[in-house]
Amino acid sequence: MSRPYTFTAWRLILSALFIVLLSACTRKEIIEMTTSSPAGNWQKQSIRVLVNKASPTYTEIVIDSLKTQQVITGFGGCFNELGWEAMQILANKDRDAVMASLFDTLGGCRFTLCRIPIGANDYAMDWYSHNETPEDYNMHNFSIARDEQRLIPYIKMAKAVNPHLQIWASPWCPPSWMKTNNHYACASNKEFNDLPDNSQGTEMKTQFRMEDKVLKAYALYFRKFIESYARQGITISAIHPQNELNSCQVFPSCIWRPEDIARFIGAYLGPGFESAGLNTSIFMGTVERPQIERVDTILQNAAARKYIRGVGFQWAGKDAIPLVHKKYPGMLLMQTETECGDGSNDWKAARHTWNLMRHYFSNGANAYMYWNMVLDETGKSQWGWKQNSMISINRKSGKVVYNPEFYLMKHLSGYVSPGARYIPVDNENCLAFKNKGHIVLILFNSIDQEKEVTVRFNSLDYTIPLPAVSINTLIL
Repeated sequence: MSRPYTFTAWRLILSALFIVLLSACTRKEIIEMTTSSPAGNWQKQSIRVLVNKASPTYTEIVIDSLKTQQVITGFGGCFNELGWEAMQILANKDRDAVMASLFDTLGGCRFTLCRIPIGANDYAMDWYSHNETPEDYNMHNFSIARDEQRLIPYIKMAKAVNPHLQIWASPWCPPSWMKTNNHYACASNKEFNDLPDNSQGTEMKTQFRMEDKVLKAYALYFRKFIESYARQGITISAIHPQNELNSCQVFPSCIWRPEDIARFIGAYLGPGFESAGLNTSIFMGTVERPQIERVDTILQNAAARKYIRGVGFQWAGKDAIPLVHKKYPGMLLMQTETECGDGSNDWKAARHTWNLMRHYFSNGANAYMYWNMVLDETGKSQWGWKQNSMISINRKSGKVVYNPEFYLMKHLSGYVSPGARYIPVDNENCLAFKNKGHIVLILFNSIDQEKEVTVRFNSLDYTIPLPAVSINTLIL
């Protein structure tokens, strides 16, 4: 008769059996991942990931493709005059390469939705509007001739790369004669404007001349702008009637009380678009303050609400978007201008923008806009603020630099198409989207060392290695 197994022998047998069973439910799988980091940008590589059956133990990131939320309508940036000027030092082939990097639908950022100013902003060559003839209520002297020098060629180059690019527009300031101080600026500053101190504006005090004839003329101004651009082959898909309606700036700007912008939309702008048969949408934008009651005043005005399709947010407006999303669930929401930094163009700035993206998409945003796509190496506005850009061009050497935020934008826009749906993920280092039958996963590693993350998807746990300080996009 054979001797029974000892306790030690049974333990060895069970351990071996556990290893066999574990290996039976564990495999290594090859996944394509695109990585950008200080060590190298847009590196496409095949990585070997460990795949296990989902276990009850802690998993960092859980992707539930059945819990999709808002539809994504697009990514883009803003066409500004100083961006066009920066590109003029480049040879034609190099300029074409810059535009392809932003708009090409195969190898570029695939931008599909971009912004333009109506008249001057702080990144114009100088201050202007499309009609500076005082009291020209019938807009006889309206002209976009200025835009034909820079903005329109800039847009046409982009549309030559992607003909399906959509354009939306907003003014920083109406024609100066439509304002109570007859000046582009709201705040005086002897270094940057000649506005007298006694002509400065105040937040929550409307600077627009709220007279019937002026309001009618301004609605006509918008209509003329849309029709003039249409004759150039450029469709304006949406209008936001005032950039940062609460901000008194040293550059072109105009304060509106919420009650007054609602009156303008409901009684003048909306009916004017309707009578002219324009298909251009009207958004309430751009909102740069956190006070939900200011947005409520506009959206709860029945006459204005009839015409408002969405709301645009930037800067401190990010603190208003959660409540707007909750209170107005059918409203399209747009992030309209990413925070521009201080010209550092570094990975710290990319991390800040990543956090903004997480905030906006988790609170219902359908679209995300960068600010300056292209600037020269100084990054300076016309009032001295050095700001970040996706691409920097050195005016002396002609060197083109693609900054970290260029790659951050591309990691999303290069993979997430219009029509994709956002998937909520409870992890600050992950964004996920359902895109044409697959999952686009963007993972951010902000620490200075490699790490592994575990992602649970379809009852499987994927253990994914991430390089130090990196943005990573992969398809599940």
